[in-house]
Amino acid sequence: MNILFVHQNFPGQFKHLAPTLASKGHNVIAMPVIVTKEKEWHGVSLWPYQNSRSSSSNIHPWVSDIETKTIRGDDCYRAALGLRKKGFVPDVIIAHPGWGESLFLKEVWPNSKLGIYCEFFYHSTGADVGNDPEFPSRDDEACRLALKNINNLLHFEVADAGISPTQWQASTFPERFRKNITTIHDGIDTEIVRPDADAFLTMDSQEEKNIKLTKKDEIITFVNRNLEPYRGYHIFMRTLPKLLKSRPNARILIVGGDGVSYGASPEPGKTWKGIFIEEVRSQIDDSDWKRVHFLGNIEYEKFLSLLQVSTVHVYLTYPFVLSWSLLEAMSAGCAIVASNTKPVFEAINHDETGRLVDFFDVDGICREVCSLLDDESTRKRLGRSARKFAINNYDLKSICLPKQVEWVLSLVEHGDEL
Repeated sequence: MNILFVHQNFPGQFKHLAPTLASKGHNVIAMPVIVTKEKEWHGVSLWPYQNSRSSSSNIHPWVSDIETKTIRGDDCYRAALGLRKKGFVPDVIIAHPGWGESLFLKEVWPNSKLGIYCEFFYHSTGADVGNDPEFPSRDDEACRLALKNINNLLHFEVADAGISPTQWQASTFPERFRKNITTIHDGIDTEIVRPDADAFLTMDSQEEKNIKLTKKDEIITFVNRNLEPYRGYHIFMRTLPKLLKSRPNARILIVGGDGVSYGASPEPGKTWKGIFIEEVRSQIDDSDWKRVHFLGNIEYEKFLSLLQVSTVHVYLTYPFVLSWSLLEAMSAGCAIVASNTKPVFEAINHDETGRLVDFFDVDGICREVCSLLDDESTRKRLGRSARKFAINNYDLKSICLPKQVEWVLSLVEHGDEL
């Protein structure tokens, strides 16, 4: 079978699926936006393309998003024409439509089946927008989101099926297309992401070098791709004055960059990280502040070690895309305190696989963290249950990847029934 993957940041969510299909003898080609001399990646042939131009500077802000996606769709379309000239006709196209690349691929290969990765459908109420009163939505937010969803709506007209990582994310899509969405998570390699009683983490701070942390230390962990309100960074920072006073031996390890992955940017010249450090810093003694460690973005092996030495892991999020990091923390056997937001409910059952607290309840989060720090038996119970849940529901090799492969093949085998 000829299979084409389209993802701006390939492999992205297809990191395991694409090479697995190649290993099964299928002819797999990927179209990423990259500049590389490599022609192949793990058995997947690469047919990269480049963005031809940037967005218009004076375009109406409501339509800037669809203009950008149209440009990328155009560029991918023209690259696909070149691939067609080479004689390649995919039986199946698997695309992440979020950047618009797959908008016009059916014009190139009208008989190919198109499966799209359904990550999120935007709403002006009931999800991330307007969730946090501290950052109210703009008066024109509903208008902007209606046009932002044009990319999704256009894909519904040409896609044959969708795949979504969680039931809640699938539920954000309109009913008329939701019936075509299969829920299969990207998968967690639970053999790699596992508890390790002998794990240790080495790091530096301004005051100390080669700090070695183990399971014997009291460690509170918090992980974001970028430190920003969408993932509750501002709420977590507000727990620190009380946490540090209550736990004189605890170290706070914070992972995440200074950029913005989701939501609004801070005012020019500032970062969300810096804004909320500034907010809480005067409430924290210098001696206590030394126990707060910002690790930035770290390599994956160090991230795994961080989870393995964590005493309590905190995960907060708006009603939005569920982070891989939560499921990885579960797979690592962490004792987790998480926000009681809709995406989290699929993974965390209160007092079974973790503890749930209202997203905005700073005192409640602090109280639950301290409670778990004082209760080793409960931490172990929650950690074991969390790992068991991750293995039973999100294991890459035994559950998610086989289902993903079956879904891809079904697009051709049962394509006329979709």
